[in-house]
Amino acid sequence: MATSSSTPGAAPARQIPERIHRRRWAILSTLMLSLLIVVLDNSILNVAMKTIATPAPTGLGATQSELEWAINSYTLVFAGLLFTAGLLGDRLGRKKVLLLGLAVFGAGSVFAGISQSPTELIVFRAVMGLGGALVMPATLAILMNVFEREEQPRAIGIWAGGVGIAIAVGPIAGGLLLDHFWWGSVFMINAPIVLIALAAMLILVPDSKDPHPGRLDPLGVLLSVVGLVLLVYGIIRGGQLADFTGPQVVGTIVGGLAVLIVFVVHQKHSDHPSIDISYFRKPAFSAAIAAIALVFFALMGVSFFTVFYIQSVRGYTPLQAGLLFLPLAAAQMIFAPRARLAVDRYGARATCTFNMLVVAVTMLGILLLDTDTPIWVMEALFFLQGAGMAHIMPPATVAIMQSLPREKAGSGSALNNVFRQVGGTLGVAVLGSLLSTSYRDGMQDTLDALPGVPAAARHAAGESIEATHGLADTMGPAGRSLTAAADDAFIHAMHITALGSVVVALIGAVVAVAFLPGKMAAAPQAAEPQEERKAGVER
Repeated sequence: MATSSSTPGAAPARQIPERIHRRRWAILSTLMLSLLIVVLDNSILNVAMKTIATPAPTGLGATQSELEWAINSYTLVFAGLLFTAGLLGDRLGRKKVLLLGLAVFGAGSVFAGISQSPTELIVFRAVMGLGGALVMPATLAILMNVFEREEQPRAIGIWAGGVGIAIAVGPIAGGLLLDHFWWGSVFMINAPIVLIALAAMLILVPDSKDPHPGRLDPLGVLLSVVGLVLLVYGIIRGGQLADFTGPQVVGTIVGGLAVLIVFVVHQKHSDHPSIDISYFRKPAFSAAIAAIALVFFALMGVSFFTVFYIQSVRGYTPLQAGLLFLPLAAAQMIFAPRARLAVDRYGARATCTFNMLVVAVTMLGILLLDTDTPIWVMEALFFLQGAGMAHIMPPATVAIMQSLPREKAGSGSALNNVFRQVGGTLGVAVLGSLLSTSYRDGMQDTLDALPGVPAAARHAAGESIEATHGLADTMGPAGRSLTAAADDAFIHAMHITALGSVVVALIGAVVAVAFLPGKMAAAPQAAEPQEERKAGVER
């Protein structure tokens, strides 16, 4: 039962029912389990990409663009439906939506694991994206409704640290599974975790909802999905064709941007929008959203090519590759829960700006990586990069969530996640296309000079370093020079792509220093009427 006090200097009135407040940390642990499932799946997929790219029966023989779509089909559905998922949670109950999302995610994982072709894998990854879209907004929204405002920064820091746990567990688990089982096991592992999470949710997690929910916005959802798909498809297609000026590519990209502009206009004039555009008039809110999108744009693009550097160029196994990602994960696990201490001392603006610069420096450090660079150099870069991200995500998320009323936590969580996912999706698409184009250009003369190799085979070999290595393996000893040329071309393409990531991280630093507040607002949210609190949080 909520308590109140009118005594000057007394502690703020508690808005969370006592029975919920007592088990808040157990609830947070359960919510982190659902977060672990969603994030772990993507980190596992990063390690498995090389295996999935190999021909059957070992893998599916997926091309570079198919690998990108295996990632983007998930994130496009995820991002496109987050608005509606957040509104559904606010309207119907976040616990109900969370349970449904876990069930859908688990089913999609099982079917993805038994896929017989890259196309099937892409489709079932989209189903997993639907489940993830239902899970993520509800997770953060429930957190905001079981912790008092003064404890929210700490709770969000721990929640963000859960990402580090997933990043650590995912690649190692993926490597172990790929060492002993077929590639589909990296998806099947989700099924038992989903069952455990469902049981824990039913027992521990309270339901909560907006006592005054708005109507759904199907037109807004449709416009957002169509716009994102067109935009990202155009970018990926440009990378495939090695030409971003052709009418097919330009038309698709421009069409996607036009649809997204219509989406924004629709949101401004709708009486039941998926996004309340007025939120973006708050500088802290908009800057935090932009910072999250930009840092994930840079990070996801880098993660995409780093996997191929570790496994294809340096020759490490999937398990070894997973272990090599540990410094990135460990840094997030260590520093994310403590990020609030830096914010309390230096302010959100200084903390996020400095750490955006740290991320930019680590991206620049990728230029030090070559075919024989000591691997500890990459490990040091990973640790610094993880520490930088750990000091960006929690304060940015706190700025977003505390800018909104508690009853709109589902919508706020959806916005936080959609921009993160859109940033990551565009990072993979843009930087992946830049990598593919640069690699193809670097290999063109070498492949054209190969004697007795049909033009179609040369073109296919130029799609990715894995495809080139596959052709080299069929050439016997003569293929060694082709493998060396492929490694050199990939390193050059990786360096060019890393410079693109540096630019994006620097833009994020400019946004942070210009628009984030120096100190986070300390004033508690206005108390809600007691009858609305009863409607908002219930067992």
